[in-house]
Amino acid sequence: MVRFENVSKVYRTRAGEVRSLDGLNLEVKPCEFIVVRGPSGCGKTTLLLTAGGMLHPTSGEISVGGQALYSLNRRERAVFRAREIGFVFQMFHLVPYLNVIENVLLAGSSACVRPNSKRAHDLVARLGLASRAFHKPAALSTGERQRVAIARALLNQPKLILADEPTGNLDPENAAEVFRHLEDFHRAGGTVIVVTHGTMAEEYADRVLQMRAGSLNGS
Repeated sequence: MVRFENVSKVYRTRAGEVRSLDGLNLEVKPCEFIVVRGPSGCGKTTLLLTAGGMLHPTSGEISVGGQALYSLNRRERAVFRAREIGFVFQMFHLVPYLNVIENVLLAGSSACVRPNSKRAHDLVARLGLASRAFHKPAALSTGERQRVAIARALLNQPKLILADEPTGNLDPENAAEVFRHLEDFHRAGGTVIVVTHGTMAEEYADRVLQMRAGSLNGS
């Protein structure tokens, strides 16, 4: 489903080169739930952003579902990303002046598909937010905001979800609920990659990979 082949990402600073990814190789099979653990600054977020087509690697090749991501131009990559990949971030990235349903429907805005309002309402209900459907983010708890982000990630029925510290701002009860929803997606045939510095995600994982200084070791 996801393949990294000798991928490096190098940032050039006044102090010299910083290798966020260093010749990284990784193969994630369809329907796997992968957890990548490691300390801050080890390259976890860079791995996720390059896998999602949002950050061009310095060298190497990344493919998702057999498609070489960076052989696509920027617009083609945006359409592919919107159709095939869902994102869940620690900071939610909800638009403050839009309500819950409108935030969920944003996932279709660059996918060249018609907005699916019924699916948005169904997802919001499934995630326990039916009574909040027309509330704006400021009126929601942090756990509710993250469930809105999950609904948005699921709107276009992606094959892959990429989650960057998805429970970093949540208490244990809400964190467990987030992982239950990711596990439901996984059990339905989806592929999940979670990057985190915590351990909670490990009980849901098919594999846990340890990341340090831009490289991976796994089990």
